Amino acid sequence: MTIENPWKILDSRFIYENAWIRVREDAVLNPAGKDGIYTTVHFKNKALGIVPVDNEGYTWLVGQYRYPLHEYSWEIPMGGGKIGIDILESAKRELLEETGITAQTWSMVARVHTSNSVTDEEGFVYLAQNLAFGESEPEETEVLKVRKVLLSEAVEMCMRNEITDSISVIGLMKVAKLLGV
Repeated sequence: MTIENPWKILDSRFIYENAWIRVREDAVLNPAGKDGIYTTVHFKNKALGIVPVDNEGYTWLVGQYRYPLHEYSWEIPMGGGKIGIDILESAKRELLEETGITAQTWSMVARVHTSNSVTDEEGFVYLAQNLAFGESEPEETEVLKVRKVLLSEAVEMCMRNEITDSISVIGLMKVAKLLGV
């Protein structure tokens, strides 16, 4: 079903940009016909999350301090994939980088918009199976802890609000449902 856009853009300008985001401010007529301003954050990468699951039902979580939240966060392995580069290849790179894990079998389980009232960020979540283990290769900005837990325990962590990252919650819940956990 196609629905007409009720917003009318009168003017648009970029007000901030760095290596990861661009912020655009639009002068608009809102759906009620009144003047307003709408600001959108445009991400320069696709968000990627990976739920690695082994034959015994274990998954791996990555813990790190998240600067914008000023708190520690347990998450699925995740990162950004440059636009124009194959999303799956970027997901494979992120899994190896953060955990040292490679996988033979990959399935995309979700396409998400992380906070669609203020950003156009698009994310993808993959299930990775048939795993092999090596050394992680974290970026210089990442001080990571890797934790192996049963997939069912990771779901319980979501239910107890111990995992709050949206891509992680969506990925873990969808994978658990798909695998019958």
